[in-house]
Amino acid sequence: MNLKTCFIILSTLALFSCSKKPAVVHTTPPPVTPPNSQHVSVFTQRNNNTRAGLNNQETKLTTTTVNTGQFGKLFTLSVDDQVYAQPLVVGSVAISHITHNIVYVATVNNSVYAFDGDDGTLYWNKNYSAPGMRAPKNTDMTGACGGQYMDFSGNIGIVGTPVVDSVSQTMYFVARSTDQAGTTFVQYLHAINIINGSEQSNSPTLITAKTAGTGDGSLGGQVLFDPQRNNQRQALTLVNGVVYVTFSSHCDWGPYHGWILGYDAKSLQQQIVYNDTPDGGDGGIWESGNGMAADNLGNIYTVTGNGTVGTTTDPTNPRNRGESALKLSVSGSTLAIQSYFTPTNFQNLENNDLDYGVSGAFLIPNSNYYFTAAKDGNIYLLDKDNMGGYSGGGNQVQQNIPLNGNANMHCQPAYYKGPGGEYVYVWSENDELHAFPFNRGTNMFDAGNQKVSNLSGPLGQNGAMLAVSSNGTTAGTGILWAAYAKSGDAEHTVSTGILRAFDANDVSKELWNSDQNTADAVGNYAKFSTPTIVDGHVYLATFSNKVVVYGLK
Repeated sequence: MNLKTCFIILSTLALFSCSKKPAVVHTTPPPVTPPNSQHVSVFTQRNNNTRAGLNNQETKLTTTTVNTGQFGKLFTLSVDDQVYAQPLVVGSVAISHITHNIVYVATVNNSVYAFDGDDGTLYWNKNYSAPGMRAPKNTDMTGACGGQYMDFSGNIGIVGTPVVDSVSQTMYFVARSTDQAGTTFVQYLHAINIINGSEQSNSPTLITAKTAGTGDGSLGGQVLFDPQRNNQRQALTLVNGVVYVTFSSHCDWGPYHGWILGYDAKSLQQQIVYNDTPDGGDGGIWESGNGMAADNLGNIYTVTGNGTVGTTTDPTNPRNRGESALKLSVSGSTLAIQSYFTPTNFQNLENNDLDYGVSGAFLIPNSNYYFTAAKDGNIYLLDKDNMGGYSGGGNQVQQNIPLNGNANMHCQPAYYKGPGGEYVYVWSENDELHAFPFNRGTNMFDAGNQKVSNLSGPLGQNGAMLAVSSNGTTAGTGILWAAYAKSGDAEHTVSTGILRAFDANDVSKELWNSDQNTADAVGNYAKFSTPTIVDGHVYLATFSNKVVVYGLK
């Protein structure tokens, strides 16, 4: 073949090749979500181990920006079931070599989801039911409430809010399972990698426990943990490398006891077993889902509900401490009571199911005081190191504030420090919203100068879940957030919810609520789940199989 012929052939091939090129298609690039300049994290329920419910590092949400024109629903995070656990948010998590703010959502179907907190992208979700088993249901609690158990309306899988160890990038939670027939029940403590949801070493570990005692359900001088009757309701607590898990009951279905179990965060080996009524009964640890509080020295604070107090001849005996506030510290393989308070009227509380410890309890930040309340409407402010013990002649406490007798305190109070002082907020069912000023001079509440909101609030047997956001003590940044059931009694029914925002310095001023615009509707209220306010967003769990995300539009 000569050079001229070769050139003609190559030119012809090139011509056909060019003619067969596909047409160029111009596409619109996907919208780019601007990076969130805030990277505040919420590793544990109610922000930290004081359980005060305050995020004082919020720079975007202010009393001027939270209004119907600028603030509202941004998107929703769809999940497979109801959400009791408070959503947790971890900032700057590296997924596929890109950092994101991740919101973690756990459901009662034993599922955990990891979403982008800024745009709702789902990165992973996994189910943690035991192999071949399912999440228990309320109907599996055959002896609770005489067989008519409605405190839960369906599944009872992951209920207590998880906790995250930011250093090891591990999330801890308890998942409950039963066989298909609902005859065998197990509870497992899981430790998972927050980047992909995989189980960490030694995870999961089966939850079992026993302690010496002659109390309800004991056999041969031993009280055994019952994975069916014991309800893992409170948020988990991480203190000094130990993950603490607590238990109450299902509708006081006995025999049961209040347990606190501690596990090494790395090995998941059980290190602590504490039973608050080993020679008695009951003593469930509820606090409306609030986790136990802890101070900087590692002491733990909690309140126990209905149960045996002392012995039949000595109500001061620390062996059984139902109806009591407790300061506990590690002592070998158990916890020792360092201080306690039991109300003088504990027998009346016991006889009439007016639990002490039904309300979320918390440590007032940078103080020596512990805020607690009972179902009879009494608030007790305690010196955390000298709580007052028990006295038949009267309560020896820092302060006692009675609310109305129908304020049954199924609620989560909150704390705020602003430019004009400090407040503790309480919104029980069947009562108004209270803002009690806290006086650092007297270390008591100035109840005579309390502020109230004249809005109608929650009714029945479930109060409001409160949280506060602010930019330190900067004026115009303090916002009190309140979530509750706007109709019906959320104790035993699934009810429509509402989210409200108030000026934290004057709760008579409502800034915004989710009913002002139909597009902002909450859906069904999530019982005992606190709103998570972080990085310019409000993450609100619901019983509508979603988390609603609010923010600046």
